[in-house]
Amino acid sequence: MLTQLTINNFAIVRHLDIELSQGMSVITGETGAGKSIAIDALGLCLGQRTELSMLREGQDRADVCATFQLAKQSPASEWLKNNELEDQDNPESCILRRIINQDGRSKAFINGTPVSAALLKELGTHLIHVNGQHASQLLLKPDFQLQTLDNFCAHASLLTQMKQDYHQWKSLQQQVAQFKQKCAENEAKRQLLQYQVEELNEFNLQPDEFTQLEEDHKRLSNSEELTSLSQSVLGLLSENEAVSADSLLYRATQYIDELAELDPRYSDVQAMLQEALIQVQEAASEVQSLSSDIDQDPYLLEEIEGRMSQAIHLAKKHYVSPENLVDFHRTLQQELTQLIDFSESEEELIEQEKQALERMQATAKALNQSRAQGAKKLAEQVTKSIKQLAMENAEFFIQLNTDYGKIGSNGADNVQFNLQSNLGQSAQSLAKTASGGELSRIALAIQVLTSDKSAIPTLIFDEIDVGISGATASVVGKLLRRLGTKCQVLCVTHLPQVASYGNHHFVVEKFTVDEKTETKMTALSAQQRVKALARLLGGSKITDNALANAQEMLDLAS
Repeated sequence: MLTQLTINNFAIVRHLDIELSQGMSVITGETGAGKSIAIDALGLCLGQRTELSMLREGQDRADVCATFQLAKQSPASEWLKNNELEDQDNPESCILRRIINQDGRSKAFINGTPVSAALLKELGTHLIHVNGQHASQLLLKPDFQLQTLDNFCAHASLLTQMKQDYHQWKSLQQQVAQFKQKCAENEAKRQLLQYQVEELNEFNLQPDEFTQLEEDHKRLSNSEELTSLSQSVLGLLSENEAVSADSLLYRATQYIDELAELDPRYSDVQAMLQEALIQVQEAASEVQSLSSDIDQDPYLLEEIEGRMSQAIHLAKKHYVSPENLVDFHRTLQQELTQLIDFSESEEELIEQEKQALERMQATAKALNQSRAQGAKKLAEQVTKSIKQLAMENAEFFIQLNTDYGKIGSNGADNVQFNLQSNLGQSAQSLAKTASGGELSRIALAIQVLTSDKSAIPTLIFDEIDVGISGATASVVGKLLRRLGTKCQVLCVTHLPQVASYGNHHFVVEKFTVDEKTETKMTALSAQQRVKALARLLGGSKITDNALANAQEMLDLAS
């Protein structure tokens, strides 16, 4: 619970130091005195957005500090442990602090450690819940209605299980979709590879065939020139008896033979000329042989050109050179062989998703049963409470709409709060039939009924009693007092009937010091409290009757 609130230079507050206790504390004061300033300042410690207007005029910074006493193993304590922000010396205490500087920027601290405003806000949800004048409007929101029912049912473990089952099913559903996409891509790739391999199989290009085709094409397309040149070479080598290389070398060997007989030193030259003659004769024979094989076949040339053209076309199609087409063909065959059949894995994954769906549906049904039982009980208890709040003929109903085909992380249920305001009328949604005053009373009744289900230790009610008076206000006071036995309650009110039920009473006053407005909040003694209630009853002039009425109200409340 909140034990102390210290405020410096916030709005019209110069300095305020308030000590708070368990039970119901009421805050009263004249209109415009600043009854809600303390709550606004506390909001800073709970991570609310800062504004430069919050800084007291003429001051360099505002400073708000809130001290809380924590129960062991409470959500707030666990949060502090998990975020390593626990006060090791005093783990049952938590201090939140917020500073606003002159430039509008703020600093936030948890137990002296600098943190972000977002962390303050996250921790604040475990410490305090504020019900403002317009908080009852939340009752018109379907999500809040479902949350309210769940709080009353106190089935947190079911909700946790529901979220886990839902996210597991969604994850598997996504995996199945991705797997099917992968299978489709795999099949598309298989079909493409199958087509490419079959096309290359049909063409059946052999290793080094394209190089041979190039050579054959070059020879065939130049056959006439090859024949002519071959004849010229043969003429020079052997066929011309007068000047051929063969005849000239033969005559040279005859001369060298005679020289060698006369002078042995010519023997080496003799051997070289004889070898040259043999080489020329062999060359002439090889040219003769090759020239005889020259084929001038236009049909064969056309066939070779066609095969080369197809090889070049396929190579361009697959972005490889014709020389590498055979290796590429072999690579495609290997890829096709290595493609995995995913059908068995897909069946297994689909079965897992089916089982996850069944688990999720079972949890959703269990959650629906719990909500159906809780909805009936809550509706009966709210009806009983609002009848005491001057809604004698009203009936409160909770409509539970279930669609197992549209399960979400909160289950398959949608909730609608309905109200029958008067006898003879049909029940309709709160948005259609409830007035502002009726909404406030229903909200208060629900808050009281669900408070013992909530782990939040401090509840703040900021003038939620607007629009009610008389006996109804007394019932509101009783409800808040009863609520104060379960948790700490802070209530800003202008009604003496509500204020009289407080265990503790604070009054807010506004005054002027050095031509500057200030406000202060003071805890009242028993005698001061009688005067404060009398002022609420009778205005600025306190009469004996007003004092007597105030004392009587306190006696009745106690």
